[in-house]
Amino acid sequence: MQLTADNKLKNIIVVGDRVLIKPKQQNEKTSSGIYLPPGVQEKEKVQSGYIVKAGPGYPIPMSSDGDDDWKPEEEKIKYIPLQAKEGDLALFLQKGAFEIMYEGEKYFIVPQSSILMLEREDDLFD
Repeated sequence: MQLTADNKLKNIIVVGDRVLIKPKQQNEKTSSGIYLPPGVQEKEKVQSGYIVKAGPGYPIPMSSDGDDDWKPEEEKIKYIPLQAKEGDLALFLQKGAFEIMYEGEKYFIVPQSSILMLEREDDLFD
């Protein structure tokens, strides 16, 4: 299969309460006109980016009364869904994020507990 912009993240599965975030381009200069090197911008405590994949949520324990033994294993697991959704702009704490490189691009894997705020364009999902 050839990798394209449309399918390059198709095979990635984000687990649990984590989201995969593509960092937003940072401003190269401050409001007073001082240009900042990339290292300074990346060390900020709060980062922003767009959520490209979201995990299923927080797993919740299921009762083991034996009635569900016939169900496939994936149907036995239930989740509390995440508030974050694909396409949201997220402000998150850098301290809780893990930086990864995938196909030459930088992403962050962030637990929902490190996300401070979400901005959602409702008309994109209608």
